[in-house]
Amino acid sequence: MSQEVLVLNSDYEPLNVCNLRRAIVLIYLGKADVLHARTDGTPVVIGGGEVVRTPSVVKLRHHVKRPLPQLKLSRRSVFARDNYTCQYCGTGSKELTIDHVLPKRHGGGMTWENLVACCRRCNTKKGDKSPEKAGMKLMRQPRRPRYTPYISLNKYVAGSKHEVWRDYLPIFTDVGGVSQ
Repeated sequence: MSQEVLVLNSDYEPLNVCNLRRAIVLIYLGKADVLHARTDGTPVVIGGGEVVRTPSVVKLRHHVKRPLPQLKLSRRSVFARDNYTCQYCGTGSKELTIDHVLPKRHGGGMTWENLVACCRRCNTKKGDKSPEKAGMKLMRQPRRPRYTPYISLNKYVAGSKHEVWRDYLPIFTDVGGVSQ
């Protein structure tokens, strides 16, 4: 997270997360202003000997129109929605698998409502059975997130843990255990 910069539209809506180099280019070209600088970062010298504080959040000077994004179903977005936590035993880990709550062979599809993050141990225990038949219970019923951020879902969840970024990210509590 240390080299990532939150990019806001001119109306302070989160648009993107970019790397530090891209943020410096936006500032140098006069397309963005630094809203928050890193306290641990050293100043960066850009053209003409101008010194810029190492940015954490930048705001574009002109408004960028974007269509509403579609939230894509992917492994990363399911993990982010479930806060990298097994939905059967509650173990938090980066070593997770995707489990079909209702197995494919029983008619379960690739949908937000049928996929959950699951640790290897629970996935092996559940196997090709429904949770009820395996004697397992979901911590919470899976569902499609209601909020679609312009930034990717996993960047949104990671960014919501960044103290400065939290002021600019909308409050949204049904994804990734994000609560403010």
